[in-house]
Amino acid sequence: MTPACLVELPATVARHAVRSLYGELRLYPKPGLVSMVDNGSHHDMTAATFVRSLCALRYYFKQITQAGIEAADFTRLVILGMQAERRMLEATGGINTHRGAIFCLGLLCAAIGRAGTDHGASPSPDALAIRTALRATWGVALAAHGATRTPNAHGTRVALVHAIGGARAEAAAGFPSVFEIGLPALRRSLLAGRDWHCACTDAFFALLASVEDTTVYHRGGAAGAALVRAHGQRFIDNGGTADPHWRTTALVSHRLFMERRLSPGGIADLLAATCLVQQATAGVPRVARPRRAAEGACP
Repeated sequence: MTPACLVELPATVARHAVRSLYGELRLYPKPGLVSMVDNGSHHDMTAATFVRSLCALRYYFKQITQAGIEAADFTRLVILGMQAERRMLEATGGINTHRGAIFCLGLLCAAIGRAGTDHGASPSPDALAIRTALRATWGVALAAHGATRTPNAHGTRVALVHAIGGARAEAAAGFPSVFEIGLPALRRSLLAGRDWHCACTDAFFALLASVEDTTVYHRGGAAGAALVRAHGQRFIDNGGTADPHWRTTALVSHRLFMERRLSPGGIADLLAATCLVQQATAGVPRVARPRRAAEGACP
């Protein structure tokens, strides 16, 4: 990538990251999760809460992409993430809307930045280059980070009780859920001629069927997690958004998840991460812009 492109890259990647988070928020039906239509299984947050949060994270995504270009050490990335988390909590009045996204999208922004430095004159790196840059630059540190646990955190308790890895293990493995599940599902849908909304829906349900989400385990235990995976698999088995009745199927899952207070928040983060990689490697799809009066928007 040329030096001029590298100068512009942090701002470009930050826009991709914010658009990806906003696109995840707009997606509906999205079982158990907050959208512009309803609050899903949550009583403490709304779409407006998420918009305030993602607007507060714009500068972070730019900073961490620049850190990636500079091959900053992992400690620097962690510091940037902690600063972003404080800004998020200030914007939301203490509500955790995007802690997982700060971690996974932040790492991917850094990896996109790093991949851009070795990509020659081509306008953008491909998905393999991004994943390779992540592993080559921060793989050892991510493995060590994945082996540690934050005391008293929900994810720590879930991982110990149910023997699942969570976000740290996902990052240490190079985000297999993004690169091997979400991104292929999204691209298959696009190649089949379906629109961006359908492609994101297909990617979401593919992730739902495969990923062990610690948020789901925290709220619903092993039985809740099995239910979530079964609904994801049923959607896929029915043909995904190629099925004329896919919205009805998704709404049935959404209402059941709301009834049981199941919220696959980790999968929402992975969907946004999938969209970020797609946008960074294949351009920005046409997505609706926010309506300032009704939905709120970044100033």
